This record gives sequence, structure tokens and C-alpha cells, in this order.
Amino acid sequence: MIDTVIFDLDGTLLNTLEDLTDSVNAVMEQYGFPVHTMEEIRSRVGNGAAKLIERVLPRGFEEPAYEDILAAFREHYRIHCEDKTMPYEGVVQMLAAVKQAGYRMAVVSNKPDPAVKQLCAKFFGDYVQKTFGDSDGIKRKPAPDLVYRALAELSSEASCAVYVGDSEVDLQTAASVPMTCISVTWGFRTPEQLLAAGACGDRMIRTGQELLPLLDLLRREG
Repeated sequence: MIDTVIFDLDGTLLNTLEDLTDSVNAVMEQYGFPVHTMEEIRSRVGNGAAKLIERVLPRGFEEPAYEDILAAFREHYRIHCEDKTMPYEGVVQMLAAVKQAGYRMAVVSNKPDPAVKQLCAKFFGDYVQKTFGDSDGIKRKPAPDLVYRALAELSSEASCAVYVGDSEVDLQTAASVPMTCISVTWGFRTPEQLLAAGACGDRMIRTGQELLPLLDLLRREG
């Protein structure tokens, strides 16, 4: 029986795209590289800060200043991660309804762990029990490690949980556990991109109001 919901953060619960773009462009300008549009950043996020900076640099990891640029990005984003970031419309109400229905909830993200905890405490502290981000010593998504840690701390298991996310990384993460994945269409990927990445059409939601009925359906089916 489904009793646990694990959420991605960026593109699923929070619209972080503008702050991410601003932090990327701040360090691009600092180091003399071209800046990027939000749409360009949208297509490059999902695999953590290190991969994002690799993707925005012309020479990627081979850029001699890569480590310095990555460190500068992390510091800038740590300071500015709350400037323009907000929950997507209906997300807080969605979490409130899921909590009231008795489901356990956690966030598992490839965002740096301090930012995950900072943002979740600010926006979702009344609803989400556990939060996990990228940190040393544990593999980031799509590896299942952080999901397993979340399940253990919630005293749950994969057969009783679903993963909710907005990207191909989230689909791959759920498959690596394995567990059911619910894809949201309001985030960083289009419905067409999600379907092409393997999302199931009847496991996609277009508004936050659709999550609880789908969870209850999965619970009955399980």
C-alpha cells in the first residue's frame, strides 16, 4: 500500500529557474564567458551544480578555471537562492492535502544539500518531514542512494512509495530503485519531452490538485 511520497525540488515544487540563471550568469560574467538565457539553463539543469557548470562552459570540465567557477557559482547561489524562487501555483495546497491524507513526505534533490534544507524549511517546513540534497560521500540522482536514505528515515520502502518529479532524471531515479514515478508537466520539461523519456501518460499530472486522487488510486490498486 502506498504511504510515502518523495518529491524532486527544482521544477517540481519550486520554480528556481530565474535564481539559477542569475547565479550562472553572474559567474559567467565574472570569468569572461557568454551569459545564458533562462531557456538555455532550463535544458541544462537536473543533474546537480557540477554538471550544470560543465554544460554552460564552452570547454566543460576541461576549462582550466572549472573548479573555481563551480565554487563561485555555489557561493553565489547559496546567497541568492531565495531572491526570486517561489513554489509553483497550487504546490503548497497539494502538500497540505497529501499530508492531511496521511502520506509521509520527503524531498530528494540534486541541488546542494544546504540549499535544499534552506528552501524546504522556508516554504514547506510544515509538510515535508525529510530533505536530502547533493553532498559528499553519496551518489546523486539518478543513482538510488538518496532515495534509499529517505525511505529508511521515513521507515518506508520502495514498494510503498512513489517518486514525483519533472524530468528524465526523475524517471531514471525511480527506475533505479525501482518505484513508481509520477511526472509533473508544469516544471522544466514539456509533456512531450517527458513522454519521450519514458513517462507513462496515466502517471502524469498537470496541476497539483491531481496528485492526491492519483495517489489514492495507486493505493487502491496496490
